Amino acid sequence: MKPHRLCMTHHLVLSYGLHQKMEIYRPHKAYPIELAQFHSADYVEFLHRITPDSQHLYASELTRYNLGEDCPVFDNLFEFCQIYAGGTLDAARRLNHKICDIAINWAGGLHHAKKCEASGFCYINDLVLGILELLKYHARVLYIDIDVHHGDGVEEAFYFTDRVMTVSFHKYGDLFFPGTGDIKDIGEREGKYYAINIPLKDGIDDTSFTRLFKTIIAKVVETYLPGAIVLQCGADSLARDRLGCFNLSIEGHAECVKFVKKFNIPLLVTGGGGYTKENVARCWAVETGVLLDTELPNEIPKNEYIEYFAPDYTLKVPNLNMDNLNSKTYLSSIKVQVMESLRYIQHAPGVQMQEVPPDFYIPDFDEDELDPDERVDQHTQDKQIHRDDEYYEGDNDNDHDDGTR
Repeated sequence: MKPHRLCMTHHLVLSYGLHQKMEIYRPHKAYPIELAQFHSADYVEFLHRITPDSQHLYASELTRYNLGEDCPVFDNLFEFCQIYAGGTLDAARRLNHKICDIAINWAGGLHHAKKCEASGFCYINDLVLGILELLKYHARVLYIDIDVHHGDGVEEAFYFTDRVMTVSFHKYGDLFFPGTGDIKDIGEREGKYYAINIPLKDGIDDTSFTRLFKTIIAKVVETYLPGAIVLQCGADSLARDRLGCFNLSIEGHAECVKFVKKFNIPLLVTGGGGYTKENVARCWAVETGVLLDTELPNEIPKNEYIEYFAPDYTLKVPNLNMDNLNSKTYLSSIKVQVMESLRYIQHAPGVQMQEVPPDFYIPDFDEDELDPDERVDQHTQDKQIHRDDEYYEGDNDNDHDDGTR
């Protein structure tokens, strides 16, 4: 989960020139009050306060908030949370304001975090925060999760409402983390039938996974009619992942992204798990290409991290030769049960839309008001929006000093 895998992804995206086909923004760091739209204020405050040097003073709080073991306290933990959560919040707002059709935050997707505690290296649940933001403008939001682990934090947050449908494809059984996500878990009260779990066994391959995925998601979209979709693309469902146990190729994983994109519904895409970092970077670069309708050459261009992709320096990673423990009978029974649940949803739920709550005020600055003699520090500069035109090359390069600008 180290940010290094995000650096590798970023450099792959740049080396393939994908940045020239989209707008790139530096998100704001989420404010504590924004994080507290889902998380309890005392938990947010504790994350803000705790440091590796001071943690020995807070033994009971560490236990209460589940910090330690899988959720270690590290330097700049809170800033780390602010950055990835800010990315997902800004992505949701851009979709809400129709500034874009698709927004990507590969740093987001930390789906295990709960209202009052961390879980599975997830401290702040950016997905829940992003969905809450989308609900300001959309009556219904569909959440899809293809991480190898169950999207328990997101499901739990919306378990009692019909305004969010959660669909999670994950490994289930054998005491696999987090241990939730049985097909029988379908939501409760107003949310009954609006949580869908697809529990899978070891070794599922591209053909089995994509066939099941397309069948279920097509029916979900047709039945639920979401106004926006959030897609969590955890890459630990790939073959060769250090923690995962599925046998998906990057092409198989990306096929799911391609399928969701075709609905032409406002789409927020995030990362998630993924513990063989060179394959995580490969996967998310390919999926960035898919979202831009761009097929990438298999040979990886030279970039700062090229040696991590040795010895072949290629994008494609072959599947493993492993048994698929998901029989056709088992997968068919899952499909039947899910379709049966969807039958209970007679039509998409309506919602009485009230006045839309305002987006949080994000302090900005006016360049004209800046004192030209006063040095602008890097942190202030970083708050500026970074657009794709700052990466132009050739005649359009903003750095060209041709006397015309």
